[in-house]
Amino acid sequence: MAEDKPLTAEEVHSAQESLKKGISFHENKKFRESIEEFKKAAMTHQSDSKLVEDLGTKLKSGSYKLQQESIAYMGCAAVHLNKLINGIDDAGRQELNVDESLMNAFKEWQ
Repeated sequence: MAEDKPLTAEEVHSAQESLKKGISFHENKKFRESIEEFKKAAMTHQSDSKLVEDLGTKLKSGSYKLQQESIAYMGCAAVHLNKLINGIDDAGRQELNVDESLMNAFKEWQ
């Protein structure tokens, strides 16, 4: 379980990079690739690995287009990254270099 291990700046950076890659793939209409990157971001230091699996099951049970699935996973990954950024300790936060555009988007959520 990821909650047993302390969150590291490297994990947050990895999740951020996966989210950014996923967004780039999505913008280029490479939805399968974007979904994989969003899943990777959402699974970084995940305390409940079934969340992403359950989302996939729900999406498969509906009649969603691949683009819609990508958007759903994008939202999942973005919310998870925001949680990671807010959950890192002060020492890790000093090492953290969060993309400014992501931070601005996250500030609007609060």
